[in-house]
Amino acid sequence: MTPVIPAFRPASWVVAALVLLLMVPPLQADPVPSTQTGLASYYHNRFHGRRTASGERHDQNQFMAAHRRLPLGSRVRVTNLDNSRSIEVKINDRGPHGSRKRIIDLSQRAARELGFLKKGLTQVKIEVLELGD
Repeated sequence: MTPVIPAFRPASWVVAALVLLLMVPPLQADPVPSTQTGLASYYHNRFHGRRTASGERHDQNQFMAAHRRLPLGSRVRVTNLDNSRSIEVKINDRGPHGSRKRIIDLSQRAARELGFLKKGLTQVKIEVLELGD
């Protein structure tokens, strides 16, 4: 007795593959955390007046900041963990560049308000208040 082999139906395989693909959730980029803790630094004077990633000019006298992943236009609260001072800044640039230990670059005004202008670096907590576009 010869075994009966069912007929190959390519259409049924295609349908099965499509059903399986629809069941798999789509890949998404890593979500932006609502809070982060790490090192903050501030912009050097030479960046004053230069264009940022958002197209705005950097103004060391305003509350501006650079972040690697937060959408431009986002508003965040930055708290200096050494002295508990906090401010709100707008993310309008990308960075910090170089060290992965730093999580945010602040304008000089922001660094002054947080009390670390002379020190250069400080431990901060970032809390997202509003995501930009």
